[in-house]
Amino acid sequence: MLRSIGKYSKSLLLKIFVGIIILPFIFWGMGDVFRGGNQNIVATIDSTKISTQEFINFFNRLNLSDEEKKNINNSDLVEKILSEFIGRKIIELEIENLGIKLTDSSLRDIIKNDDTFLKDNKFSRTAYEKFLIESGLSAPDFEQNIAAQEKKRQLLTYLSEGILIPDSLVKAEYQKENQSKNIDFINLENYYKDFQPEEKEIKETFEKSKQFFVKEFKKFNFVNLKPKDLVGNDEYNEKFFDIINQIESRALDGESLKDISVSYKLSISTTEEINNEMKNRDGAEFKKINKKLFEKIININDLNSTKFIDYDNNYFLVELISVNTINKDLNDQNVKNTIITQINFKNKIEHNIRLANKIKSGNFVKKDMIDFAQKNSLKINSTKLETDVKDPVFNKKLKLKIFRTSKNDVNLVNSNDFSKSFLVFTKDTQFKKIDKNSDKYKEYKLKAKLDLSKDIYGTYDISVNNKYKIELNNKTIERIKNSF
Repeated sequence: MLRSIGKYSKSLLLKIFVGIIILPFIFWGMGDVFRGGNQNIVATIDSTKISTQEFINFFNRLNLSDEEKKNINNSDLVEKILSEFIGRKIIELEIENLGIKLTDSSLRDIIKNDDTFLKDNKFSRTAYEKFLIESGLSAPDFEQNIAAQEKKRQLLTYLSEGILIPDSLVKAEYQKENQSKNIDFINLENYYKDFQPEEKEIKETFEKSKQFFVKEFKKFNFVNLKPKDLVGNDEYNEKFFDIINQIESRALDGESLKDISVSYKLSISTTEEINNEMKNRDGAEFKKINKKLFEKIININDLNSTKFIDYDNNYFLVELISVNTINKDLNDQNVKNTIITQINFKNKIEHNIRLANKIKSGNFVKKDMIDFAQKNSLKINSTKLETDVKDPVFNKKLKLKIFRTSKNDVNLVNSNDFSKSFLVFTKDTQFKKIDKNSDKYKEYKLKAKLDLSKDIYGTYDISVNNKYKIELNNKTIERIKNSF
């Protein structure tokens, strides 16, 4: 039974498709470009012409922000996106030239064997059709994109076939992650906490971004689909689930909550106006629905559209009936805290960039690290990091970054979200050995092959781009940019 697009994206095939292909975006202000049909050519690759319409169809799938759209005429964004599109077209030409094909039967097998569309271990046409309805796709479009993804996979497989990986590369790959390292380090959070923004900066930052500080209140109609109301008893039996399937299908077909409720003689309940904290306008918590249901419905944005919701053997029909907003100000402590966090994050990035530039240029060595600590009253700590030993300061990802540092070097190491930053000096390293007959060897041999494949793909990318003659129609590109 189709429950949600999120559930379906669990399979690798659909993760790729949902992540890359389905990027809804309405491209405003492009009408003037197309008067006169598809005669405009934005670029040519050898003798292959790319029409303006074809390029814009690609552009339409991108989720540009309002700021990007506003500044598109004064940036090179169009050129960058066109470059990406041309790269994809070249790959398509290479696939065609290499004779890589996907038969209808092979495509059918890919789809029929995807776990997303299986019911009782068999392909379910109903599940497939419901997926297409839920995602707003036609079968030809979906199948065409799946075919394109499979052809690209075959191309990459073709390029990486026959690669022989020497023991030295496997050993090097293993030692990247398996070692012990003695380091000195400074926790820069103790440095950043002294930089607190002034009220003037807080107010100025708020004024620049106050359009984002809006409190939204939503009101919902909902129906609790209970066995007692649908089949006359409290059993979750086959008859109950048959009716649930019927109701779900009717909701997917766009029937109103009222019409469905009348058909099954169900009562409709209505919430108060509630925000994303599950509170009403007076700040009181709304308790007439449970938290799990609230988490399922609060992100619904389609007005007067019936949604089928299920969790933990609970089934609901939900309809968003109104959305109202209230502008927040700096008297709201949550707003102020958000602004302060934003400023602190910006300051942290700026300081990190300055430190990184000094390190990169060779102007920040161990002596400078000691001077930096003394000047800012910071403590230099020492520790030994080991692959399989949990460290109280450095998580696994940070350890892997530190493992890539060289002896006697100072480095700046950050977590991916910049919540943690450290200056690290590497004193010495001991590398661990790998048994050539172990499963670990096979694992790291595959990793080494993937790394080598990336280098091959990079070389291939350069050679392919040199192989084709590309001409851009700058007048058409300017027309696209000026249409905003």
